[in-house]
Amino acid sequence: MHPFTYTRVSDTREALNAGRRGGRYIAGGTTLVDLMRETVERPEALVDISGLPLDEVTVTERGGLRIGALVTMSEAAAHRKVRTLFPVISEALELSASAQLRNMATIGGNIMQRTRCTYFRDVTADCNRREPGSGCAALEGVNRTHAILGTSDACVATHPSDVAVAFAALEAQVRLLGPDGERQVPFADFLLRPGSTPNREQALRKGELITAVEIPALPRPLKSGYLKVRDRQSYEFALNSAAVALHVRGGVIREARVAAGGVGTVPWKLPAVERHLVGERPSDALWTAAAAKAAEGARPLQHNRFKVELLQRTVERQLRIVGGTK
Repeated sequence: MHPFTYTRVSDTREALNAGRRGGRYIAGGTTLVDLMRETVERPEALVDISGLPLDEVTVTERGGLRIGALVTMSEAAAHRKVRTLFPVISEALELSASAQLRNMATIGGNIMQRTRCTYFRDVTADCNRREPGSGCAALEGVNRTHAILGTSDACVATHPSDVAVAFAALEAQVRLLGPDGERQVPFADFLLRPGSTPNREQALRKGELITAVEIPALPRPLKSGYLKVRDRQSYEFALNSAAVALHVRGGVIREARVAAGGVGTVPWKLPAVERHLVGERPSDALWTAAAAKAAEGARPLQHNRFKVELLQRTVERQLRIVGGTK
């Protein structure tokens, strides 16, 4: 581990000043510290923001939900309003990591976590995300767990977060505070596809701080859930996952929100699936037909072609569960 300075801040102004000078924000540290140990990350200054007042879950005036950036994963998962209004969030969190990590890791840190790509974490391997211009060893390497959607010739790594898939499906907003004031960024625009610059992963300006993730009010009744497929049931990242939220009134699907994880370079919204569902009556045939559109635009690699069918089957299964025809 390389030398670094450590500062613990007590208010957002102090945090922003430190961030503007190049300090890296840290709270639970469950990802960044690991990367520092592996010398993948070498920050010169850490800014501990764990004492900032960003640790509340509140219902917005319109009936949405605001989750503070420093709410831990376990706190968010257990919160009564989260479980009642958006169970897909609780389920995604409870299927993430270990209980010990969920007690430490924060919502803001979770969506900021970097890929679990083996080549990214191996400093001897070529990785454009870690060292721009060096190449991507995963393209011709062992790429079973890599992305089939949103990839480029520069990077095929997946985003590892489970709850980010739920946020993408629910069309959340990320609330940011920076030297120029506050702003909101749609979750779909916050995490960036790799393109030719995979080293730029979030739409953050220098010194900006995540203060909350806000989920909009959605029509009721709303049924939602999260399904995760992985190699083992304990403490494992997704080969594929699906977050689904359906508003059904009068026996007709009025709104549908669907996203997938484990298959995209970012949590992958599935608008073609959503369009196929809206205006239709729930049925086994509908779920099958809608799920068939889940892999549109997929670019599988040598070892992950199975993910095309896996994605379709996972989405179909979760539609059946949430839609009530499993």
